[in-house]
Amino acid sequence: MDKRQKIYISLGSNKGDRLKHLQDAMNLIFNKIGKINIISKVYNTPAVGFDGDDFLNCCVILETDLAPEKVMQELLVVETSLGRVRTELQGYQSRIIDLDILFVDEAVIDSKLLQVPHPELHKRKFVLKPLLEIAPKLIHPTLGKDMAELLEACEDTSELEPINIWLKNPSKQFQFSNYNYIAIEGNIGAGKTSLASMISKDFNAKQVLERFAENPFLPKFYQDAKRYAFTLEMSFLADRYQQISDDLSQLDLFKDFIISDYDIYKSLIFSKITLPEDEFKLYRKLFYLMYKDIAKPELYVYLYQNTERLQENIKKRGREYEQNIENDYLDKINSGYLEFLKNQSELNVKIIDISNRDFVENREDYLWVLSEICKENDAA
Repeated sequence: MDKRQKIYISLGSNKGDRLKHLQDAMNLIFNKIGKINIISKVYNTPAVGFDGDDFLNCCVILETDLAPEKVMQELLVVETSLGRVRTELQGYQSRIIDLDILFVDEAVIDSKLLQVPHPELHKRKFVLKPLLEIAPKLIHPTLGKDMAELLEACEDTSELEPINIWLKNPSKQFQFSNYNYIAIEGNIGAGKTSLASMISKDFNAKQVLERFAENPFLPKFYQDAKRYAFTLEMSFLADRYQQISDDLSQLDLFKDFIISDYDIYKSLIFSKITLPEDEFKLYRKLFYLMYKDIAKPELYVYLYQNTERLQENIKKRGREYEQNIENDYLDKINSGYLEFLKNQSELNVKIIDISNRDFVENREDYLWVLSEICKENDAA
């Protein structure tokens, strides 16, 4: 998908430990589908359409890269895992958990699996009231009314009672607000930019991404390393200095922290590998003159990945000038980073081995990486 979508979901339970079922469903939705942005109050509501115990109902706003039909499939899996058995002749009856997609941004969907907006939502006070709470400006794309107007026109006479218990948002387990500036580092193809971008979207961070694609010397370097090494490293030195100075000095009041997909010290690590010793000594002097006053990240995350996986990632992303990178060069970069980090006393460093993880394609791996980053025993 080109962009993340906001999906509005209704959760309900009137069987067994209702509150626990709602919280369990919330956790599974977060683990399998995407980030939960907002959770409404929980309302005690009478059963509609049949005689049964009262429901507990709430609504959430979810952000996800998954297609709406895939989200619906995952919600059905969540229901099944919590013990619900759906049948075609089921009708209205008590249920452990009931999950429905109400809206997908402003989309209108009519498929065998999914109808959006939900065709019954404007008739249900237990849906409209929590929706009004978390999305008051949301407009029904076919009825042309906001939630307040739909609630006022709703003929449902049910009495809703908010309970004095809030469900926990599973997103809150990751506390990036402890840091003002986080740098994600790693070898070529380790996934630095992907991880920085994902965290930026999920946790409201200002992202600083290296402008390597704009460097005209990079393709030339991979064709003739000896000839273009010094020119390449000097151009990166100047560009990184300008970018990091500008971005760190420009505060964004609407973002919670800054996350970058590189740290300034990568200039020293790469130049030590690519330059002859005499050129490296000159380069190092220039580096320390330029960077002595630049702010350091409060958390430095190094994504370690073995060379075989790095090559797979490099081939997958398909940058033509990278396709002939040799294993020996990647091994030297890994060794250079690890040697630098071993002797580093100024930075708060976390080394995370992701050789057997795919946090881009597998959400469980992504959440595992987040948990490794946020471990309190390593925090500054």
